[in-house]
Amino acid sequence: MTLPNTVPDRRLDLDWLRIAAFGLLIFYHVGMFYVTWGFHVKSSHASSAPEPFMLLLNPWRLTLLFVISGCATRFMLDKMKTGTFLGARSSRLLIPLLFGMFVIVPPQTYFELVEKLGYTGSFGEFYGKYATASGGWPLAAPTWNHLWFVVYLVVYTLLIAGVGPLLKRIPARIMAPLAKGLPIILIPFLFLTLMRITLEPIFDETHALIDDWYAHAVYFPAFLFGYAIAKHEPFFEFCQRIRWPMLVLALAAWATLTTIRYGGVYTAESSSPLLIVGPTLRELQAWTMILALFGFARKHLRYDNAARRYLTDAIFPFYIIHQTTIVVAGHYLNQINLPVGVEATILITATAASCWIGYELVRRVPVLRPLFGLKASDPRKTPPVLARQAT
Repeated sequence: MTLPNTVPDRRLDLDWLRIAAFGLLIFYHVGMFYVTWGFHVKSSHASSAPEPFMLLLNPWRLTLLFVISGCATRFMLDKMKTGTFLGARSSRLLIPLLFGMFVIVPPQTYFELVEKLGYTGSFGEFYGKYATASGGWPLAAPTWNHLWFVVYLVVYTLLIAGVGPLLKRIPARIMAPLAKGLPIILIPFLFLTLMRITLEPIFDETHALIDDWYAHAVYFPAFLFGYAIAKHEPFFEFCQRIRWPMLVLALAAWATLTTIRYGGVYTAESSSPLLIVGPTLRELQAWTMILALFGFARKHLRYDNAARRYLTDAIFPFYIIHQTTIVVAGHYLNQINLPVGVEATILITATAASCWIGYELVRRVPVLRPLFGLKASDPRKTPPVLARQAT
């Protein structure tokens, strides 16, 4: 017996949630310009003041994206043969990755060298060394920076082709009690907490793929979880029922953690029991927020419209473009010494505009579409007026 399939095609609520998650990721990276945490370039206004608000997103944003990616993979793999799926998925991800590493990402590394190491060479001089990995800098080059998510998605996609059929064969009588009630709240929360306490202090999170054991221990299970529950409607029904309690619990965990951390009680160097309390609160916030978001999405976002269809295609090019704009614009804005409110407004506007203009250009130029993960344009869908002009 396989898991019940009450959603034969796709989950519109997860489409909307994916759009929102990537949108928040873009704003999160703008925020990285203004906090004290590590980033490629920094505003002269950077401080710890925005960090509690960043921690509203930090614990759950990436885990949520990997769960949703696992769900999407299930829907795609159910409609294709494994070989066809792997070929299509690899081309949609690997081409943008390589293009990004050699065209989109280099300005990020260049301005990071300028700001952190005082590099004085031109961009042309830098790029020759970047592309040939001959710079001798303490920064990786070529590199993928924010496109690490794509790298991990490629690897997890290849792995799921082997284990996916086994997950689809989990009997409903086994899945049902695990996908609702206390088990679905407690088991993932305890797992995430255990990984945070045991692996994260040893391996940290590098996004370098081969040595990123903590990240793999969290994100690959999240991906597998999404694959397993994608078509198990009782899970989403349960999330809808508990959405408000989970949201309250997530916000309470966030408020407690930020009060402890920024009140000076808990520090990363502390040897007190708070080394356990901090990660526990973080992962409690993370998992309960994910459950709440699934619940609110199922309640309010199971509809389709033109905006959903537009943004579903646009969000990946937005993701590819956004961080380079933040780094380049942030570097030059930093030299003007504008008030922080004005600077942040300009940076957000420039980032949003570059993403939108970039996507509008890319989707109209057939040769650019695969470089940003878009399907090849279908001449059969050409509007009649354009079709007549082309003949």
